[in-house]
Amino acid sequence: MKIVSWNVNGLRAVMKKGFGDILDTLDADIVCLQETKAQDDQVHAALEGIRGYHVYSNAALRKGYSGVAILSRSEPLAVNAGIGREDHDQEGRVLTAEYPDFYLLTVYTPNSGNELVRLPYREAWDREFLAFANKLARKKPLLLCGDFNVAHREIDIARPKANYNKSAGYTQKEIDGMDRLIAAGFVDVFRHLHPGIVKYSWWSYRAGARGKNVGWRIDYFLATKSLVQRHLEEAEIHTEIMGSDHCPVSVRLR
Repeated sequence: MKIVSWNVNGLRAVMKKGFGDILDTLDADIVCLQETKAQDDQVHAALEGIRGYHVYSNAALRKGYSGVAILSRSEPLAVNAGIGREDHDQEGRVLTAEYPDFYLLTVYTPNSGNELVRLPYREAWDREFLAFANKLARKKPLLLCGDFNVAHREIDIARPKANYNKSAGYTQKEIDGMDRLIAAGFVDVFRHLHPGIVKYSWWSYRAGARGKNVGWRIDYFLATKSLVQRHLEEAEIHTEIMGSDHCPVSVRLR
């Protein structure tokens, strides 16, 4: 089973950039999307020509903002939106699909914003998201994927010193949030398989950052240890795939 996660930075925008062909190239059993920037009906309308997938969406109340979706070749046992907290769930950031052997959760973690104005909200989110993930993981193995909006270690960001505690996505408080996920037993599967490889998943649109590979690794798959030990085969970052300021990341399970 191949599972792909991609922050598309606007589903309708990426549809105009060859999303259907990219989907064929990725050949995934499940595709998780973040930052769809579309209401649920708009997601279904945009994907109307895409065949072979069941489509599920969780949109924000605010139009054109946030939003996540799951495209799955096999029909999940159940699909649920949000984490059960109204203050967070109105932003359309989480969608969970239950399969016979595991849960799959896709997340678009809040960005702390310019001048870190949303960092206190982000800290609250991190605590409550971890509690929700732990609750699911007690029931069956859990695979988390999406844009976590944090570069976890220096290896995950091209310019760590210039950004540390200055830029959203690389403050100690955000790093601490990822540390707590790891401490709770979730494994960063790309780093688990590729401990020394430098690869990024997001590049600013400014100053030709992608061409210069001045990037950040902020898109992850995290998995419970039992899932990693029994089922994980590979984890990849598809830097060659364009269409968004993020590139897709993927795992293959046996």
